[in-house]
Amino acid sequence: MSPRTFAAEDQLPRVPLPTLDDSAARFLEWSAPLLTADERAATEAAVADLLRPDGPGRTLHAALAEYDATPGVGSWLDLFWPSRYLGRRDRIALNANFFFLFRDDTPLAAATSADQAERAAAITLAAVDYKLALDAEEIPPVTQRGKQLSMWQNKYLFAETRIPGAEQDSVRVPYSDEYPGPATARHILVFHRGNAFRLDVIGPDGAPYSAEDITDGLRAVLKAGAKAAATDTAVGHLTTKARAEWAASRAELLADPGNAAAIETIESALFVVALEDFAPQDEQQASDQLLHGDSGNRYFDKAVTFVVFADGQAGINVEHCGLDGTTVLSFVDTLLGTPLAEHAERSGARGQGLPPVEPIEFTLTAAQRADIAAAAADFAAYAAANATQVVAFDDFGTEAAKALKISPDAFAQLSYQIAHRRSKGFTGATYESIATRQWRNGRTEAMRVITPEMIAFVDAFEDGGASTEAKLAAARAAAAAHVERARQCQAGAAPEQHLWELEWIQRRRGAELGVTEPLPLYTSPGWRILRDDYLSTSSAPSVHIRQFGFGSTSPTCIGVAYVLLPDRWNLYLATPQPVAGEMHAFAEHLRTAVADLRELLATDAS
Repeated sequence: MSPRTFAAEDQLPRVPLPTLDDSAARFLEWSAPLLTADERAATEAAVADLLRPDGPGRTLHAALAEYDATPGVGSWLDLFWPSRYLGRRDRIALNANFFFLFRDDTPLAAATSADQAERAAAITLAAVDYKLALDAEEIPPVTQRGKQLSMWQNKYLFAETRIPGAEQDSVRVPYSDEYPGPATARHILVFHRGNAFRLDVIGPDGAPYSAEDITDGLRAVLKAGAKAAATDTAVGHLTTKARAEWAASRAELLADPGNAAAIETIESALFVVALEDFAPQDEQQASDQLLHGDSGNRYFDKAVTFVVFADGQAGINVEHCGLDGTTVLSFVDTLLGTPLAEHAERSGARGQGLPPVEPIEFTLTAAQRADIAAAAADFAAYAAANATQVVAFDDFGTEAAKALKISPDAFAQLSYQIAHRRSKGFTGATYESIATRQWRNGRTEAMRVITPEMIAFVDAFEDGGASTEAKLAAARAAAAAHVERARQCQAGAAPEQHLWELEWIQRRRGAELGVTEPLPLYTSPGWRILRDDYLSTSSAPSVHIRQFGFGSTSPTCIGVAYVLLPDRWNLYLATPQPVAGEMHAFAEHLRTAVADLRELLATDAS
């Protein structure tokens, strides 16, 4: 195995392209538990239409197979991901970006006080150290069970900016045809009270500024930005708009040469540091601020934003188009798990005096100021309509689950289904993200949690007349089915992204391929109901973070982000305000579900 960061990319196995028949059969199997008999019959008819010999489904799949075999293509999913992430037209702030809340007792934090500028400088220097090591391909490839994982996402960590488009967004990113090789920028973007500043963090000769120098630079920002910017001048608010609307606003800004230069400074910056002017009152408020915060103090299109509060607490907000949680966790673990002195020595950081600090200013017309103010007000209302709750289990983690002879993730998902049934009275579609970085260009797979065994388990568990033995057998069967479905996802044998990419191909090339009529599959009950999440779940195991979170994915969905570690289990729940009561009920029922499930499994674990 090569220790060079990207050396193994071309040797990684390619994700297999399932046959159309296999994906169709698996789609019917996965959707069936959620459907009535009539819905199942309608879905089966839609699938039969997709599978017609010489029909549109075969044409679209043949086009995908041809693409997969094209020289230079790493995966049949290479166009799927830009379509999925860059093609979305709603706002990405709160809807797509995700966050991690850092622990305060990490090796990196230990070298500083809780002083805001010192803590932010330590994080900044650690990130610059990582960037320089990445440039030299000295970040060791992540391994899983002895096999190297794809590292291509690391190319999106620095100087990456999502660019809004009228029909689809694009990405400004290093290691691309337009910007070959590593990022050449030496500055970061710093926000305080809605004021934006350029701060150099790498000196003219390529050596990073020392932590003390960066601290001084950040203190200069705190002083220069002490007066809050007028709401209608903070351009970051515009990044909360729906993408086509933001594209129009950005085009108007670019028409002014001075504004174009300001945007260039922002978009080329290595990353963002947002210095907040308050200390969160608790972990939930800290998490909420990391998810959305004051949008005047953010630029949500930047890949990485470190948020540091007035009391030194910190976290990260991540733009999702090129970065998944596992990549960001590896990055964060390296930053936070390494002492500051080690980062400084490895990077060659040295004292060079106060780094250059420059305000980033825009010349705005009355109409542009009104646009910014409207975006700010609209997003503030949108964020206020997002209900959240933190749930913590300090006495349960992966070790306790293993002692109960159950997969920790299966235990979590069984608990979620009990709590959902108790809070809403039914079982609803549930999504879980499965990492697939063992494949070339691998990202994630969409796992659908509801199996026949899962429904049978919840039925039995909630049946007062069911025996302990019956409940136990149902729990073991549901856990086994869950583990098997996760294995299918990791093996590249899940149906949803394959079928979804066929829909995207029709949108991109339908006229060219002669496939212009709507396909019944994509309006069928199975497709609609399977993907209408009531729970959207994802796990982020890291000893260096306290919370992980994201927004919900639909008007009835509860986002369930969880940190499941050997000794603890923290969750961050998010849902639209109209169904906040159901989310809070879910949280309460989750506590009793975990206790009840532990009690049941303990009867069989001795």
